[in-house]
Amino acid sequence: MGLKASFSLLFLTILLGVSSIVSAVNINRALEKHPEFSTMTELFNKTKLTPIINKRQTVTLLALSNDAIGSISGRPEDELKNILMNHVVLDFYDGLKLKAIKDKSTMLTTLYQSTGLGQQQNGFLRCSKTNGKIYFGSAVKGAPQTAEYITTVFRNPFNLSIVQISMPIVAPGLGDPVKVPPPPPMSSSPAPSPKEAADTPAPGPAEEEVYADSPPGAAPETSPASSPETAPASAPSEDGSPAPAPEKSGKKKMSAADEVEPPTSASNTGLSFGAILVLSFVVSFAGF
Repeated sequence: MGLKASFSLLFLTILLGVSSIVSAVNINRALEKHPEFSTMTELFNKTKLTPIINKRQTVTLLALSNDAIGSISGRPEDELKNILMNHVVLDFYDGLKLKAIKDKSTMLTTLYQSTGLGQQQNGFLRCSKTNGKIYFGSAVKGAPQTAEYITTVFRNPFNLSIVQISMPIVAPGLGDPVKVPPPPPMSSSPAPSPKEAADTPAPGPAEEEVYADSPPGAAPETSPASSPETAPASAPSEDGSPAPAPEKSGKKKMSAADEVEPPTSASNTGLSFGAILVLSFVVSFAGF
């Protein structure tokens, strides 16, 4: 029995050891597929925080992109190390858990607090909700809550979660605060493209003169050439003599109608009756 108990205890120890190795946090491995966080990975290695974090069983890393972390990357190494430790939360929070928080604000314990150097709660963070958005900031009274939750980058439930935030969190007493970046400028209405500008017809010289000579509010006069009532001028003859003045179309039409009008039936009847009377008179006179 003693031998069997020893083998069982040894097997259990090996199993626990393997389990701890498998479930151990490894932030380098989790971030190696995300080059946009390569600067933060380098700074963790530089400040020797990587092995300390990887020894933890449950960690949430508040990750900063290469652009966002640039505002603190040049600070002294000791100051930088303390600031980075304040971005390591000793609990598991992913996007689902953060959005499910019912309280208006929740206190989070960081790796910096575990060092025993925290003062006036600068080793704690406060997570709050405002207008449907989630913000992080130092738990020190009066500290701003300006680091906005963006997305969850990596999650291994109850072991490691990496969530991206918009800017670094510098607690009072750990260094100079980081200024909140200004909001992006409002987009103005787009200018018309060169093609649209070229397609727009420009007013002709004639149109400009007509509108320039017209009094305000008056409609432009039509040109004589476009008037339907004015007959076009006759072209000069080939020998250079002036062309005759055009007659009025109304009179010319009337005279032509008078010349070619055929006699009516009434006038024809009158002529025939007169001829018969004359012929009868001549016959009667000849009889006498």
